[in-house]
Amino acid sequence: MYSGYELIWLFFCTSFLGWLLETVSAATRQRKFANRGIVNAPFCVIYGVAAVSITVFCQELYGFWLFAESTILATVIEWIAGHLIEKMYHERWWDYSKIKWNLDGYICFPISLLWGALAYVMMRWGNSLMLDLYHFIPKFVGKITLLILVGILTADMAATLIVLSGRSKRIEQWQAVDSWLTGISSNLERKIYGYVDARIRKAYPKQEKHREKILEEKAKEKEQASVRFAYGCSFYKIVLLFLIGAFLGDIVETIFCRMTAGVWMSRSSVVWGPFSIVWGLAIGAVTALLYKYKDKSDSFLFTAGTLLGGAYEYLCSVFTEMMFGKVFWDYSKIPFNLGGRINLLYCFFWGIAAVVWFKKLFPFFEKGIQKIPIKIGKMVTWVLIVFMSCNIMMSCLALIRYDERSSQVEAKNSLQIWLDQHYDDKTMQRIYPNAIEAK
Repeated sequence: MYSGYELIWLFFCTSFLGWLLETVSAATRQRKFANRGIVNAPFCVIYGVAAVSITVFCQELYGFWLFAESTILATVIEWIAGHLIEKMYHERWWDYSKIKWNLDGYICFPISLLWGALAYVMMRWGNSLMLDLYHFIPKFVGKITLLILVGILTADMAATLIVLSGRSKRIEQWQAVDSWLTGISSNLERKIYGYVDARIRKAYPKQEKHREKILEEKAKEKEQASVRFAYGCSFYKIVLLFLIGAFLGDIVETIFCRMTAGVWMSRSSVVWGPFSIVWGLAIGAVTALLYKYKDKSDSFLFTAGTLLGGAYEYLCSVFTEMMFGKVFWDYSKIPFNLGGRINLLYCFFWGIAAVVWFKKLFPFFEKGIQKIPIKIGKMVTWVLIVFMSCNIMMSCLALIRYDERSSQVEAKNSLQIWLDQHYDDKTMQRIYPNAIEAK
């Protein structure tokens, strides 16, 4: 297991190495220096996020499985990052369209294999070398250095995001800051804008080609969203689909257990109501990730669903075990399993579910959601968000206390006493019958 400071150290090291790799690569292709970092500091944060995610979720894997899971996870992170940048800033900062076996220009098979190879090298040798360097530094000095770096990066990212957000507007509007700002602060903001804008344009020369097209598509979506609730792949649609998926997932799993095991068994992830958070997140995530590709062939959706579903279930298994000290499912007795966390048969189920979802169920739910009046839809959605947030929070507290009781930790405050009264072991065993202690 890695400590928090060790993970932060790995994040900054890999962010810097990623920035160095991208800068050298861009400079080589363009025959001149190009700073490829998104923020002003020499860090490419997508590398740091990917490295820490792979370190946390793939640390128990070896050999081919380490390579495969790292490849999928890094590819998904790059995919999400590309779409988020396009959605937020109406720009495209990299494009693999000219490389074979690409998907919408944001990911491609050769680059994904490269990410997998880099992740494999990092997990086998890179992490240990970087941690050896960290432990060579006096502990107090190391912690202070990391805290300073976190503060600098936080301020840097905040400034960069403000500047980038301003790029979608007229420069005059950006420069017309609130009247209470002093002349000095206004001059500083203009200098920051000029520096970051020039650097990004220099580092990503191809992005301007996509900007006009993206803005045009954005304008059409905005026009439709003004008259139709949850139009396109909107926030409100994803939230409602998450709730629908959580409910339907719980029902499906309950019926499946009845048919296979002959017993009615709770499959809920929360203490209030029949909701499976794993299924809800899966439906919401797959819709957000594959919405642009929903009309593609069944084979494409099946393959994407199989890979994404398998990686997702594996990450959920690791996360819940780390968070609550419990194993909520175990496929060890099923052939072709990976650490009991996933198995080939259920990965295929994820693929089938993706096809059924987009070809049969999604059009029905999308049509129904978009018929809801805008004001009512927004109000109902936020009420459900508040309810589910409280539900998840209460479930986490109950599970944490459940794990504490199994470790013979006595109740020491009013919250723990209340949880013992309302969510005792009998109640928790009924809600989570498959939850066992992690070995």
